[in-house]
Amino acid sequence: MAWQANLNLAYARHGARVVARHEHSGPLRILQSLYPEGDGICHNVLVHPPGGLVGGDTLDIAVQAATGTHGLVTTPGATRFYRSDGPLALQTTRIHLQAGSRLEWLPLEALCYNDCNAENRLVMELEPGAELLGWDITAFGLPNANLPFVQGSFAQHIEVPGVWLERG
Repeated sequence: MAWQANLNLAYARHGARVVARHEHSGPLRILQSLYPEGDGICHNVLVHPPGGLVGGDTLDIAVQAATGTHGLVTTPGATRFYRSDGPLALQTTRIHLQAGSRLEWLPLEALCYNDCNAENRLVMELEPGAELLGWDITAFGLPNANLPFVQGSFAQHIEVPGVWLERG
Protein backbone atom coordinates (compact mmCIF):
# COMPACT_ATOMS: atom_id res chain seq x y z
CA MET A 1 0.00 0.00 0.00
CA ALA A 2 1.41 3.38 -1.03
CA TRP A 3 1.35 6.39 1.33
CA GLN A 4 -0.12 9.64 0.00
CA ALA A 5 0.50 12.64 2.24
CA ASN A 6 0.05 16.40 1.93
CA LEU A 7 1.05 19.26 4.17
CA ASN A 8 0.25 22.96 3.78
CA LEU A 9 2.18 25.27 6.10
CA ALA A 10 1.56 29.02 6.11
CA TYR A 11 3.35 31.65 8.17
CA ALA A 12 1.38 34.76 9.14
CA ARG A 13 1.91 37.63 11.53
CA HIS A 14 -0.34 37.91 14.58
CA GLY A 15 0.73 41.14 16.25
CA ALA A 16 4.42 40.83 17.15
CA ARG A 17 4.36 37.03 16.82
CA VAL A 18 4.82 34.96 13.67
CA VAL A 19 2.45 32.01 13.74
CA ALA A 20 2.29 28.86 11.64
CA ARG A 21 -1.01 27.52 10.40
CA HIS A 22 -0.96 24.03 8.95
CA GLU A 23 -3.25 21.44 7.43
CA HIS A 24 -2.32 17.88 6.54
CA SER A 25 -3.64 14.63 5.18
CA GLY A 26 -1.85 11.33 5.52
CA PRO A 27 1.28 10.72 7.58
CA LEU A 28 2.95 14.13 7.35
CA ARG A 29 2.83 16.52 10.30
CA ILE A 30 4.20 19.69 11.85
CA LEU A 31 5.13 19.47 15.52
CA GLN A 32 4.31 22.44 17.72
CA SER A 33 5.64 25.89 16.91
CA LEU A 34 8.73 26.85 18.89
CA TYR A 35 10.18 30.30 19.55
CA PRO A 36 13.79 29.87 20.75
CA GLU A 37 14.77 33.18 19.11
CA GLY A 38 11.72 35.14 20.27
CA ASP A 39 8.23 35.74 18.87
CA GLY A 40 9.48 37.05 15.52
CA ILE A 41 10.84 33.71 14.25
CA CYS A 42 8.64 30.62 14.23
CA HIS A 43 10.50 27.28 14.23
CA ASN A 44 8.77 24.11 13.02
CA VAL A 45 9.81 20.47 12.73
CA LEU A 46 8.32 18.53 9.82
CA VAL A 47 7.80 14.83 10.61
CA HIS A 48 6.90 11.84 8.43
CA PRO A 49 6.19 9.04 10.94
CA PRO A 50 6.65 6.12 8.48
CA GLY A 51 10.25 7.29 8.16
CA GLY A 52 10.74 6.85 4.42
CA LEU A 53 9.27 6.40 0.96
CA VAL A 54 8.97 3.37 -1.31
CA GLY A 55 7.41 2.85 -4.74
CA GLY A 56 4.16 4.75 -5.19
CA ASP A 57 4.50 6.90 -2.05
CA THR A 58 4.04 10.63 -2.53
CA LEU A 59 4.73 13.49 -0.14
CA ASP A 60 3.50 16.91 -1.23
CA ILE A 61 4.68 19.82 0.94
CA ALA A 62 3.63 23.45 0.43
CA VAL A 63 5.09 26.32 2.47
CA GLN A 64 3.96 29.94 2.21
CA ALA A 65 5.27 32.95 4.11
CA ALA A 66 3.32 36.21 4.27
CA THR A 67 4.95 39.65 4.21
CA GLY A 68 6.81 40.41 7.43
CA THR A 69 7.13 36.80 8.59
CA HIS A 70 10.18 34.68 9.38
CA GLY A 71 9.93 30.90 9.60
CA LEU A 72 12.35 28.03 10.00
CA VAL A 73 11.55 24.46 8.93
CA THR A 74 13.68 21.41 9.66
CA THR A 75 13.24 17.64 10.05
CA PRO A 76 14.31 15.27 12.84
CA GLY A 77 15.91 12.81 10.42
CA ALA A 78 16.77 12.13 6.81
CA THR A 79 14.13 11.59 4.14
CA ARG A 80 14.73 7.97 3.16
CA PHE A 81 14.06 6.60 -0.31
CA TYR A 82 14.03 2.82 0.10
CA ARG A 83 14.57 0.00 -2.39
CA SER A 84 11.62 -0.44 -4.73
CA ASP A 85 10.82 -2.55 -7.77
CA GLY A 86 7.55 -0.66 -8.12
CA PRO A 87 6.50 2.80 -9.23
CA LEU A 88 8.29 6.05 -8.46
CA ALA A 89 8.45 7.41 -4.89
CA LEU A 90 8.01 11.19 -5.12
CA GLN A 91 8.57 14.05 -2.69
CA THR A 92 7.57 17.51 -3.94
CA THR A 93 8.17 20.70 -1.96
CA ARG A 94 6.80 24.04 -3.14
CA ILE A 95 7.83 27.21 -1.33
CA HIS A 96 6.24 30.62 -1.98
CA LEU A 97 7.57 33.68 -0.18
CA GLN A 98 5.80 37.02 -0.35
CA ALA A 99 7.78 40.27 -0.53
CA GLY A 100 9.44 41.04 2.79
CA SER A 101 9.22 37.51 4.17
CA ARG A 102 12.06 35.23 5.19
CA LEU A 103 12.31 31.42 5.38
CA GLU A 104 15.05 29.08 6.54
CA TRP A 105 14.45 25.71 4.81
CA LEU A 106 16.84 23.31 6.56
CA PRO A 107 15.70 19.68 6.29
CA LEU A 108 18.19 16.90 6.86
CA GLU A 109 19.46 15.06 3.80
CA ALA A 110 17.57 12.81 1.40
CA LEU A 111 19.11 9.35 1.74
CA CYS A 112 18.90 7.07 -1.30
CA TYR A 113 19.13 3.37 -0.61
CA ASN A 114 20.40 0.93 -3.21
CA ASP A 115 17.77 0.06 -5.85
CA CYS A 116 15.52 3.00 -5.00
CA ASN A 117 13.23 4.48 -7.64
CA ALA A 118 12.66 8.06 -6.52
CA GLU A 119 12.39 11.73 -7.36
CA ASN A 120 12.86 14.74 -5.09
CA ARG A 121 11.47 18.07 -6.36
CA LEU A 122 11.99 21.49 -4.77
CA VAL A 123 10.37 24.58 -6.34
CA MET A 124 10.98 27.97 -4.70
CA GLU A 125 9.09 31.12 -5.72
CA LEU A 126 10.27 34.37 -4.18
CA GLU A 127 8.60 37.72 -4.67
CA PRO A 128 10.99 40.71 -4.84
CA GLY A 129 12.40 41.43 -1.38
CA ALA A 130 11.80 37.92 -0.03
CA GLU A 131 14.74 36.02 1.48
CA LEU A 132 15.37 32.28 1.51
CA LEU A 133 18.18 30.36 3.12
CA GLY A 134 17.91 26.71 2.22
CA TRP A 135 19.44 23.51 1.04
CA ASP A 136 18.50 20.19 -0.49
CA ILE A 137 21.20 17.63 0.25
CA THR A 138 21.28 14.09 -1.16
CA ALA A 139 23.38 11.18 0.09
CA PHE A 140 23.66 7.87 -1.76
CA GLY A 141 23.82 4.66 0.27
CA LEU A 142 25.26 4.06 3.70
CA PRO A 143 28.94 3.39 2.98
CA ASN A 144 29.98 3.29 6.65
CA ALA A 145 27.41 0.51 7.21
CA ASN A 146 28.72 -1.32 4.13
CA LEU A 147 25.48 -0.52 2.26
CA PRO A 148 26.68 1.39 -0.82
CA PHE A 149 24.42 2.79 -3.51
CA VAL A 150 25.30 0.59 -6.49
CA GLN A 151 22.24 0.97 -8.69
CA GLY A 152 18.83 2.53 -8.74
CA SER A 153 17.09 5.61 -10.04
CA PHE A 154 17.03 9.00 -8.34
CA ALA A 155 16.12 12.32 -9.96
CA GLN A 156 16.70 15.67 -8.27
CA HIS A 157 14.82 18.77 -9.46
CA ILE A 158 15.60 22.18 -7.94
CA GLU A 159 13.93 25.23 -9.43
CA VAL A 160 13.48 28.95 -8.93
CA PRO A 161 11.03 29.62 -11.80
CA GLY A 162 12.47 31.95 -14.43
CA VAL A 163 15.86 32.07 -12.65
CA TRP A 164 17.30 28.62 -11.98
CA LEU A 165 16.61 25.04 -13.01
CA GLU A 166 18.77 22.12 -11.99
CA ARG A 167 17.89 18.53 -12.81
CA GLY A 168 20.01 15.51 -12.28
